Amino acid sequence: MGTPIINLPQSGILGMHGTKMRPVVVDGEVVARPMMYLALTYDHRLIDGREGVTCLKAIADKIENPERLLLDI
Repeated sequence: MGTPIINLPQSGILGMHGTKMRPVVVDGEVVARPMMYLALTYDHRLIDGREGVTCLKAIADKIENPERLLLDI
């Protein structure tokens, strides 16, 4: 795992790591689910932390629920 580094003139960069089966608790039981780490690096002079987190959550939601992206819901 690593953190992406921005280079001029970039204002931000998204790092998407490989998908691996990881243990997750679902309804009180441990099950294996595919999980991926996302890392967002951005220039804090241009982007506030709140906007960065909002962007990262939106990207994660689209990856977790591709039908929403495809059906535009």
